[in-house]
Amino acid sequence: MRFGILGPLQVGGGESTVTAGRDRVVLAVLLLHARRVVPVDELVDAVWDSDPPATARGQLQTCVSRLRRLLAAAGVPGETIVTGPAGYRVVLESDDLDVQLFERLVIRARAAVAEQNWPDARAEYQAALALWRGPALAGISGTAVRRAAASLDEQHMLALEDSFEVELRLGRAGDVVAELTDLVDRHPLRERLRGQLMLALADSGRRAEALTVFRSGREILAGELGIEPGAALAEIQRRVLAGEVGSVGVNLSIRPPVRCLPRAIEDFTGRLETVTRLRKEIEDIGPDFSAVYVIDGMPGSGKTALAVHLATVLGNEYPDAHLFVDLHGHSLHSPLPPATAVGALLRQLGVPGERLPSDLADRLALWRTELAGRRALLVLDNAASAAQVGPLLPAAAGCLTVVTSRRRLMGLDGVRAQSLTVLEPAEAIDLLARIVGVERVRAEPTAAAEVVRRCGYLPLAIRLAGARLAHRSRWRVADLAQRLGDADRPVLAEFAVEHRNLADAFALSHAQLPEPVQRTFRLLGLHPGEEFDEYAVAALTELPMTVAQEHLDELVDAHLVDEVGAGRFRFHDLIREYAAELVTVVGGEPERRRALQALLDFYLHAAASVSQAFEPTGNLRVAIPGEPARPDLVEAAAGGGRDWLEGERRNMVALVRTAVEQGLHRYAWQLARANWRSLFVGGHLDELIQTHTDGLRAAEALGDDFGIATIQNYLASAYFRLGEFQRSADALRVVIALWERLGDLPGQSVATVNLGLPLMMLGRVREAVECLEHGMSLARRIEEWHSMPTVLVNLGTGYLQLGRYPEALRVLRNRLFMARQWGRIILVADTMGALGAVYNRLGRYDLALRRMYLALRLQRLRGNPYAIADLLNEIGYAERACGRPDVAVDLHRQALTTMRDAGDRGGECAARNHLGRALLDLGDTSAALELHRQALVGATRIQHLFEQARALDGLASCLRTTDPAASRSYWTRALALLIQIESPDQHAVRQRLAELD
Repeated sequence: MRFGILGPLQVGGGESTVTAGRDRVVLAVLLLHARRVVPVDELVDAVWDSDPPATARGQLQTCVSRLRRLLAAAGVPGETIVTGPAGYRVVLESDDLDVQLFERLVIRARAAVAEQNWPDARAEYQAALALWRGPALAGISGTAVRRAAASLDEQHMLALEDSFEVELRLGRAGDVVAELTDLVDRHPLRERLRGQLMLALADSGRRAEALTVFRSGREILAGELGIEPGAALAEIQRRVLAGEVGSVGVNLSIRPPVRCLPRAIEDFTGRLETVTRLRKEIEDIGPDFSAVYVIDGMPGSGKTALAVHLATVLGNEYPDAHLFVDLHGHSLHSPLPPATAVGALLRQLGVPGERLPSDLADRLALWRTELAGRRALLVLDNAASAAQVGPLLPAAAGCLTVVTSRRRLMGLDGVRAQSLTVLEPAEAIDLLARIVGVERVRAEPTAAAEVVRRCGYLPLAIRLAGARLAHRSRWRVADLAQRLGDADRPVLAEFAVEHRNLADAFALSHAQLPEPVQRTFRLLGLHPGEEFDEYAVAALTELPMTVAQEHLDELVDAHLVDEVGAGRFRFHDLIREYAAELVTVVGGEPERRRALQALLDFYLHAAASVSQAFEPTGNLRVAIPGEPARPDLVEAAAGGGRDWLEGERRNMVALVRTAVEQGLHRYAWQLARANWRSLFVGGHLDELIQTHTDGLRAAEALGDDFGIATIQNYLASAYFRLGEFQRSADALRVVIALWERLGDLPGQSVATVNLGLPLMMLGRVREAVECLEHGMSLARRIEEWHSMPTVLVNLGTGYLQLGRYPEALRVLRNRLFMARQWGRIILVADTMGALGAVYNRLGRYDLALRRMYLALRLQRLRGNPYAIADLLNEIGYAERACGRPDVAVDLHRQALTTMRDAGDRGGECAARNHLGRALLDLGDTSAALELHRQALVGATRIQHLFEQARALDGLASCLRTTDPAASRSYWTRALALLIQIESPDQHAVRQRLAELD
């Protein structure tokens, strides 16, 4: 045997070579938990008693390293202490640790007792007890070690008591009197030992001494605990008085079974994986160890139902007692003090009220005595804190304790925690069906799914809503779904049946919070998003960051907020409703408005700070003046860059809408503007339109022409990408008129230049170029040429469309020079791509490819999907022209996927036309035909004349040899469109038509 803990710590079969106090504690804890990995935090707490220094983890690693060397020096072979993912584990063989051998011997002894094989039972008990060298882990201090050692010492006493019963069965009463006398003197409150001594004395003909032992025990129990001897001891006194001596047939360990669990829910549903796993874990623990499970979760998650169901399922494994007490941790009553709770438990075990000591320590001693030798199952429901639960936990082996709480009870050592989430959708529907009837739910599956979704998949909410439906036979499931989704009806009012009310359940948890945390909770009801981060909470509450984090920790521990990631949180839908209702009735309108403005100010300036770095031209701060109220929070959040902005995208949409609804109009339109680039570049066009439509309403409500023009300009960008070119052009004309009225030359220049793009898509290329040249003239009158780069690239595109390649090269080279002068890598990437497109049309593919591959690398770093897709198409064009259609196919497919994901309808048409051309070159005519047909339909729908012409040209090329007539028809229609838009591509189509003749 390599290790011993049944006495002083023993290593290598001799005295311990581990002398350092911390090393001894670490080794002791590892040996006490030899069946599992011991987490680092648990070891740290054991060594420093929950007050570790900042260097605790490092010191712990040093202890482990030193232990490994000491064990090797002591002759312990192999790697005994191994490092796991979360902590450390000691590796042992079956006979390496004395306590493990002790447990096996005791199990064998009890099996022999069950078969009434007394000689074998005696031999096994003697072998087990011979392993003990003194109190477990004597000489090692520390709360965790002493608590575990006390449990081992209790197992020792139980085995001793069991062994004396065997000795008495074998008629060896005289041999055990002396040892029993000594043990009773040292443990005067253990009634089982006292009874065994009385039997041994009586069997030895010493009845008077036996009665004296009873009287002294009675005096001790009365004097120290204020109680009378238990029923078993009183029965032995009666037998001695009656002369019914002889220990055979007397078994002090036999007590009537106790059954105090509440009725299990008949329609208990779901949690199958959780129940199965917990059952296996508990069964694997074995009968000679005590287990404590804590089930925590938000109000209404079904903690009590699960605990009672689990206890009922496992009841046969714990035949002696099934106990239950409601600790009132979250109820209308005050939480039960431990003394009251243990008194209730003792009464369930049959201890009369007059025997209950008044002192808590005495009650706990009696509690441990009553549990000794019992295999008991204990449910401690609705716990308020670890301090309330800790004293009640059984020390005896063979007990299972299940604790439920709305809080995470992190102050309990050696317990296993199970946090309940909401039900899975299928489980939730199954629960609803059990309540209202399977046929009703099967008849309306969509409505049933909507009901449980509206209930947030929360068991209590489903039960309350389902109960209302069950008692209204004329209601359809759809009627309930409609009521739950009615925005004009208080949602939580639908979850009330007689005395049961979901809002009350939430209120009980809320009431347990400190008042400052209650304020944070209710103010979070103002946040309109599904998730929020710690920066937003600090801004909303105007608290220091560290205090906001502490409040969030408190709310997470109370299961009123879920932590979905590091520093990110969310409400359950129904708790959000409760917080939102609470904030309307507590604190007053000034507090609510101040908090909402603080939240909007934070989001506005953080979004602007991130977006500013990615604005290619212009100055975002012109639209969003002023400094943030909390620069510390803005700087911290903006440090996350575009990832932070993307993570907050849905929140931004909701915040703009909320700002409009609350009359905070300037925040609304400025927040929409601050998020434009992130939404545009990310391809979130629906959200861009939603935020900017709301922002436009806000700017119009203010009568703010600057805001109206700004928002309309960026709405036009979304319309353009969605292929709504006329709508985009109309919006930009409104913008131009507003800038002219305001006398804002930079605004006029930008909007005029932007107008050129939808005009080009509509086939009005010459008009577009004239518009762009006018925008150039306006830009030259501006001292700060922030709009000039946009003018030049758009004008270059216009010249390219008209076939004016030298002019396109000139303006684009000017833009490249400007970009280099300004050091703007984004402008360099745009310009290189545009130059490559011009070189493509000039047939200078080597120059085009060098520039475009460089531009593609830069654009991928920038993350602009539209620019990336355009480049992929242009590079594919050049690769195909160079005789590499297979390379082109791959590039065009990437472009098509990118444009589809980004929602660019015009870009999709272009990618399909390019891909069709490349596939035709590879001989896949049928695939090319389908792509050109799709492109024609899409381009016709959005009035994109150039891509219509391209699609017709592609169709004609596919049918050239198989259907010349159809080919002629398509080319004729393509030529008409290309002439209309003055595209130089008309010359190639004329040539193809001529070749058909």
